[in-house]
Amino acid sequence: MNSEKETFQSKNYISKSLFYRFSQFVGFMLGARFFVAALLTFALYVSTFFLFNQDETFRNFVFDFKVHGIIFCTVLTILAGGIINQFYDLEKDHIAKPFRTRIQSFIKQKYFLYAYLGLSAISLGVAWLISHNVFVFFLVYQFFMWFYSHKLSRILILNNLTFVSLTLYPFFGMMVYYETFSKKVFLMAVFLFLILLCIDIVKDTLTKSVDKAFGYTTIPNYFKTKSTRTILISLLIITMAVSMKIITRTGITSFMAYYFVGGLFVMILCIYLLLKSTRKNNFLTINILRLWVFVGIIAMLLNGIESKL
Repeated sequence: MNSEKETFQSKNYISKSLFYRFSQFVGFMLGARFFVAALLTFALYVSTFFLFNQDETFRNFVFDFKVHGIIFCTVLTILAGGIINQFYDLEKDHIAKPFRTRIQSFIKQKYFLYAYLGLSAISLGVAWLISHNVFVFFLVYQFFMWFYSHKLSRILILNNLTFVSLTLYPFFGMMVYYETFSKKVFLMAVFLFLILLCIDIVKDTLTKSVDKAFGYTTIPNYFKTKSTRTILISLLIITMAVSMKIITRTGITSFMAYYFVGGLFVMILCIYLLLKSTRKNNFLTINILRLWVFVGIIAMLLNGIESKL
C-alpha cells in the first residue's frame, strides 16, 4: 500500500515538475516576444530576397552568410528588446495582460535580465565578426530598444513613432546594405509605416486607462476619443492615398498589385469600424490590420516566386 502511495506521489511530483518547466518555457517565449520575432524573421527573409536583392540567385543567397548573420543578430536583438520591454512594463502588464504576466511569473525577473544581457552580447559579438559597420548598426538598434522601454514609451507621440521606427529599422538596414533605393521601395515603406502606426495607436486605445494610471502619455489618453478617432481615420486615408500611388505610379504587378487594391477596401472597412468607436470594433480593427500586414508578406513571397520562375 505504501509502495503504491509513493509511486503515485512520485508521478504527481514529476507531472508538476514538467508542468512547471513547460510554464517557464512558455513564459520565456512570451516575455521575449518570440512569435513576433519569428514573424519579423520571415518578413526579413522574404523582403531581402524578393525586394532588396532581386538580382542574386537563390543559391548565392543561401550561401550569403553575411546576410544570414545580420538577420540572426536582428532576431537576437528583437528577442532582447522584447525582454527589456516587458521588464519595464511589468506593473502595467499585471493589469493589461494578466494571463501573460501569470505565465511569466514562473520565471524570476533576474533570469529575464540575464537572458537580455546574454542575447544582446551574442548579437553584438556576431555583428563585430561581420563588420564594424554592422556592429555600430546593432549597437544603435539595441540602445534605442532600451531607451524606448526605459523612457520614450511614456512620451506622447514619440512612443508611437519610435516603436514603429524600431520595428522597421532592420528592413532599413537591409535596404542600405543592398543599396536598393527606389520610388517603389520608398512608397511601400511609407505604406507599412502608416499601417504599423495605426496598429500601435489603436492598441493604445485598448489600454487607455491602464496607460494613464501608470504614467504612459499616449494619444488616446491625452486627446479626446473624437480627436483620436480623427487622427486614426486621417492616417488610414493617407495610407489609401499611398496605396493608390503605388498602384498607379510604380508599375507593380501580380499579387502585390492585388494586395494594394484589396488594401483600399480593408482601409475603408477599418474606417467604418472606427467610426463606431467601441472597444470591440477597435479590437477587430487592430486584428484586421495585423492580418493585412501578414497577407502583404505572403503576397510579396508569391510575387517573388512568380518573378523568379
